[in-house]
Amino acid sequence: MEKIYDLKERSYWFGINIIKLVKLLPKNTAVFIITDQLIRAAMSIGANIVEGSAASSKKDFINFYNHSLKSAVETKYWLRALVDSGFLSEDKVNPFIAEVEELSKILGSIVSKSRKK
Repeated sequence: MEKIYDLKERSYWFGINIIKLVKLLPKNTAVFIITDQLIRAAMSIGANIVEGSAASSKKDFINFYNHSLKSAVETKYWLRALVDSGFLSEDKVNPFIAEVEELSKILGSIVSKSRKK
């Protein structure tokens, strides 16, 4: 995955790349349930960053970014479920896990520093 340094763009393209990954999977009920949750969580990362950027208060900003962080943690959970259930290989998923872990660190840092101000 190409590195993008703007957080809004980076999280947006992360979500889009998750959608592209999901297109590679077989169509069955188990896969649908996992990937539905995965897409919701992955796209929620960027959506909450965008909403937080337009927040009307510091508290609102922190809440949106904190929700984005929670969505990143959930995204990792669903990615691991795809590997552990045998639908995708670790090689295919590891770049996505690495990216969502980086996003989590960035978001965690933003939330932590914002609370201290």
